[in-house]
Amino acid sequence: MTAGFGSGDGRPAGAEPADASGSMAGRPGPLPPRIEPQPGSTWSTPPSGGTDQARPVPAPRPPERPVPPNTGQWGPPPTPFGGAGHQGPGAPTAAPGPAAYPTAAPGPGAYPPAAPGFPGVAGYPPPGPAGTGPSTTAGYPGGPAHWPASPPADRPTRRRWPAVLATVAVVVLAAVAGLQAYQLDRLGDRLADTDRRLAQAQDGDLARLDSLDKRAETLEKQAGAAFNPEAVASAVLPSVFRVRAGEFTGTAFAVGKPASGGGTNLFTNFHVVEAVWDGGGREVFLERTSQRFPATIVKVDKTNDVAHLRASGKFSGLVTAPAAAKSGQQIVVVGAPLGLEDSVTTGVVSALRPAQGGSGPAIQFDAPINPGNSGGPVINGSKEVVGIATAKARNAEGIGLAVPIKVACDGFKIC
Repeated sequence: MTAGFGSGDGRPAGAEPADASGSMAGRPGPLPPRIEPQPGSTWSTPPSGGTDQARPVPAPRPPERPVPPNTGQWGPPPTPFGGAGHQGPGAPTAAPGPAAYPTAAPGPGAYPPAAPGFPGVAGYPPPGPAGTGPSTTAGYPGGPAHWPASPPADRPTRRRWPAVLATVAVVVLAAVAGLQAYQLDRLGDRLADTDRRLAQAQDGDLARLDSLDKRAETLEKQAGAAFNPEAVASAVLPSVFRVRAGEFTGTAFAVGKPASGGGTNLFTNFHVVEAVWDGGGREVFLERTSQRFPATIVKVDKTNDVAHLRASGKFSGLVTAPAAAKSGQQIVVVGAPLGLEDSVTTGVVSALRPAQGGSGPAIQFDAPINPGNSGGPVINGSKEVVGIATAKARNAEGIGLAVPIKVACDGFKIC
């Protein structure tokens, strides 16, 4: 530690005072600095008798932090006097040379020589840790002690901008999240409203579709009920044949399901096959489009003028009407009048005639028929067989008779 010298003394630290005979003898100046003993070192004070006595001191403490230079009571020594040899506190002091102050012999009024253990002098340890006691640079014995100011603790400067940025980021994210939540909520409301509208539109469409379906069904029923001779003829003709029994010709039609053991069941009038039946024969022939198929007379009903035939070939059978014919109902008669096969006439049911004079019930219709139509089917608008054409009134037009199909089905059980 460097001793503090006043402006009247320009000696460098560690230099010996000039003797009495020197140029510095008798120069007034400040009192010598107050020296504190350093642990682990020895220092000597010239006693009054002029001899140095060494005394041990405690060991020095390890330095904890740098100690600011002690300028003493009157400030640091002037720079011009120290020159390049002045190194500052704690640096070794160079030996005095020609540029140093001259050494004067001690005498009355002169400064005593610096103690060997003076802080800051080369070869002596630095002072103890700063702040552990009063400064060793007190002005002079008896003067007030100076406590060096402790430097502020080396604390890392806290940067506030990361925290500010983090706060701003949190605020921005919260705002974005809130905005998105609001938009999602509005989107959910819009989707719900759209779903409601779609549901209402679908309900309306379903209602319209149901109405259209009902109207279509009604139209289908009306179309089915509408009389279409062309459609009826197209569906019926493949099941109608010209039958040849000996010298007589007439008409026969397939009916019902296929016969047991194979083949096809057919109906015709008894009077068409009467000559063959009465002659003991049972074989007749079915003709259609230049083809001829053999058939057998199975059973006859002379009262109702009906005969049951069976062919070995397989043909489509016509469907019989479940209900009896009604007056005014439109009909189609298919047969082979005068041997002309696949002839079609149309008309209406004129009346239903009950059985009388030993004959069964009959259906009266106005469709034209001629010899050869006997045994042909009478078809309604639903393509169902309602009767078997059997005769016409002589000397009259538009009066034809047919055996109800129910009579034939009940008598032969083949429908």
